[in-house]
Amino acid sequence: MSIAETAPGRVGRDGALRLVFERRGAATVLAGCRSTLPLQVLAPVALDDAAAVVSMLNPTGGVLGGDRLTIELEIGPGAHACLTTPSATRVYRSSGAPAVQTVHARLAPGAVCEWVPEHTIPSPAAILEQALTFEVGDGATLIAVDAWAAGRVARGEAWSFTRLASALTVRDAAGLVLHDRFVLEAGGRWGALGFADGHPYFASVVVVTDAPLGDFLDALRPASDDARVGAARLPRRGALVRCLARGAPALTSTLEAVWTLARRTLLAAAPLALRKC
Repeated sequence: MSIAETAPGRVGRDGALRLVFERRGAATVLAGCRSTLPLQVLAPVALDDAAAVVSMLNPTGGVLGGDRLTIELEIGPGAHACLTTPSATRVYRSSGAPAVQTVHARLAPGAVCEWVPEHTIPSPAAILEQALTFEVGDGATLIAVDAWAAGRVARGEAWSFTRLASALTVRDAAGLVLHDRFVLEAGGRWGALGFADGHPYFASVVVVTDAPLGDFLDALRPASDDARVGAARLPRRGALVRCLARGAPALTSTLEAVWTLARRTLLAAAPLALRKC
């Protein structure tokens, strides 16, 4: 049945993306790919010796109220996948129905997942509910970024969305590693002292690994005077990094610095140049 037949008068589209990565020899390949608009991917590229880099995109230009988007990732034993987007993701105003995005990634033992999409930009009156869930196997490594703008800041639209909700959950064989959630609603003094403190760009970065974290945490620094960085160890296997920035360039450069540091100290890998336009 079509969406119209199952839900008369419904606004929004159902998009789905399922990717399966496998290790073959020294390289990782995209062994399975299924997508339903408004989600699709570009052809995978190899920018280093092991990782398969896949760029996810929404060719409709943004996320609309009522959209329900589901992304599933299977990263096999020893495989190394890097998931990104070609640009920031716009979330447009809603007349009432939220846009919903659900991401569920399973990392087999020894797998590596780098989830590094560009930041999300909500329009005035946007409503978005997001859930990111990662299941991390023994010896697997996760680097995941959840980055946001408070709106189109230069156009005076900061903090004018209706509601943003995002949950980031990590589990392994021993149970819960991290559950981090925020809900921001219209009318809150989110930019004030004690909240974002005048920094309308913000991000969380979680790293989960069995490698030592000392070098990574000791070397963390903001890449700009317009950014701030703080970090804390998780009870086991990882760390959570918070970033605040006054502008998009400061956020981007700081997240690139954190990601590069994580690659160098946790994966013994060089920075990955994504070659975005």
